[in-house]
Amino acid sequence: MHGDITVMVIDDHEIVRRGVAEVIDRADGLTVVGEAATVAEALRRLPLASPQVILVDLQLPDGTGLEVIAASRALPDCRAVVLTSFEDADALRAAGEAGAHAFLLKTVRGDDIADAVRAVAAGRSLMARASLGKHEVDPTERLTPSEHRVLELIGDGLSNREIGEVLGVAEKTVKNHVTGLLAKMGLQRRTQAAAWVAGHRGGGWRPRTDSGAQES
Repeated sequence: MHGDITVMVIDDHEIVRRGVAEVIDRADGLTVVGEAATVAEALRRLPLASPQVILVDLQLPDGTGLEVIAASRALPDCRAVVLTSFEDADALRAAGEAGAHAFLLKTVRGDDIADAVRAVAAGRSLMARASLGKHEVDPTERLTPSEHRVLELIGDGLSNREIGEVLGVAEKTVKNHVTGLLAKMGLQRRTQAAAWVAGHRGGGWRPRTDSGAQES
């Protein structure tokens, strides 16, 4: 842990927050030193955790991540990365004005989040690249209809056995679908898949069940 870049994760969706925290803790040279679900909680914990980087959602129950970013500027060497589900030019501009150093969509891969944290901690700003988000490929685009359905049920918190019961298939079949969808989405663990679903349902994501997708 000694010498690791310290990170605080601020997001009101528990599954998303834990998923992101797990990504950070598993990454080389990074460690999570705090979590918060609200602006008030973040403002209370920031001075105690004293992170080098905060990963903050813009939409919080009692305010916005902009307030947290502004407060983080009072800490020595603390830099901010926005991690949000919604791409919005005004939000991007506001985040930059508040002092954010990177603006990421939750569609990015876990490795990209870790790389952004390292870059920001090293003093770089990725705000100029934020507009590239509109060109990102939907990580669920290559999923079969069955994999889409399994992904949705993972987001509902169901186990493989429970998913098998819902879909009327063997648990082994569900495991194969989980392995496939994780690989196609660039994820390593089902908790990350659950976090992705939780973070994107608010943006209108729904599983694709059309027969046009190939079952492979």
